[in-house]
Amino acid sequence: MEGKSRFICQECGHQSYRWLGRCPGCGSWNTMVEEVVHSPLGTVRSPAAPVQIYSLAEVAGHEARAFPTGVGELDRVLGGGVVPASLVLLGGDPGIGKSTLLLQAAGRVAGAGRRVLYASGEESLAQIKKRASRLGVEGPELYLAFETEIGRLERSILDCSPFMVIIDSIQTVYDAELGSAPGSVAQVRECTARLMRLAKTKEVNIFVVGHVTKEGALAGPRLLEHIVDTVLYLEGERHQSFRLLRAYKNRFGSTNEIGVFEMTGRGLVEVNNPSALFLREGTSAALPGSVVVPVLEGTRPLLVEIQALVAQTAFGTPRRMTAGVDYNRTALIAAVLERRAGCSFASYDTYVNAVGGVRVVEPAADLGIALALVSSLRDRPVDPELVIAGEVGLTGEVRPVAAAGKRVREAAQLGFARCLLPAANLSQAFEPGIELVGVQTLQEAIEKVF
Repeated sequence: MEGKSRFICQECGHQSYRWLGRCPGCGSWNTMVEEVVHSPLGTVRSPAAPVQIYSLAEVAGHEARAFPTGVGELDRVLGGGVVPASLVLLGGDPGIGKSTLLLQAAGRVAGAGRRVLYASGEESLAQIKKRASRLGVEGPELYLAFETEIGRLERSILDCSPFMVIIDSIQTVYDAELGSAPGSVAQVRECTARLMRLAKTKEVNIFVVGHVTKEGALAGPRLLEHIVDTVLYLEGERHQSFRLLRAYKNRFGSTNEIGVFEMTGRGLVEVNNPSALFLREGTSAALPGSVVVPVLEGTRPLLVEIQALVAQTAFGTPRRMTAGVDYNRTALIAAVLERRAGCSFASYDTYVNAVGGVRVVEPAADLGIALALVSSLRDRPVDPELVIAGEVGLTGEVRPVAAAGKRVREAAQLGFARCLLPAANLSQAFEPGIELVGVQTLQEAIEKVF
């Protein structure tokens, strides 16, 4: 065997036989990583056999039926459950709860009579057993293995014939035929590709845990996300008790759904009413600068508290800071308030925050952010029984939002008495027990609220 070095871009997979500071394929800087390629001496390639092809009409189609894992929030994000022969990648910060979530799912699938193999390269079997006991996970159909070599791992999977396999984590798995270290670009790419082939040919459902970099991206080549069927991220702050599960790629379902969990001493607990979770901490809705907005995450409405603080600046240039809401969108709303509603922020620092660490990205929160800024600027509180939804245009108009009925229904269930909506949504959002107030412009909304 003779070794030869080559460099591969972690972002796009471009290959070069010399190091380059900038990848010529995607233009990224400092993404070329060296790997050693081994090739046998004197090998002669035989002609490749032709690939058998089929017409579309000849291929037998069947609907992939999802099998529920027993963890409702995980099934929601997956699109109903585990799809046969799928490869799912779960990423997240260290200690966020990735292994906990998958071990709980493994226990429930095994409890339903399906065989599950949990293969770890980071924890010993005794450590996994201790964590399973703490989480209340048990069952004769749940099998454990400590293995990191992909060849032996494949043979173990074939011998065990499980319904579901969990690999924790892909950065610890290696191919003995490659010269690079575990976790390198070549190892992660090759081991993931072999697991994908195994899933598709043997009808095995495989979950893979992936590490993330300090920037929050999945460690390894960008090709990793292209190979798998589904990419899930478990998000949350270390000092917060709740976790959000999002799908950034899903070949079998929507990428708009989120799952909400709360971290407890017994593991991750599903949150069936996340609106109550985000609003339960206090009564700040009766204070200036605080409003409640109904946002939509996939098909699920959430009530989120938006807080704004407008303070006299101590410097020549006022500061603009946001947390949980888009900075550029907030700056745009402040500009519309200045131009269309006569609210001047030139000598004030403005801070906007989504309470609880949740991220609000949809434009339906525009009107709530605008009224929170006005409330803090005028030092006048918003009615604590009022929820606000609407998109604000550059001309000051309040544009309609999608699924207004779901938002109003969620607010009514949590006891809110009034809902400020775009006038165009009034006919779509009738709900007994809650008063609907329609507005057409931002100036009209300010007059009705204050």
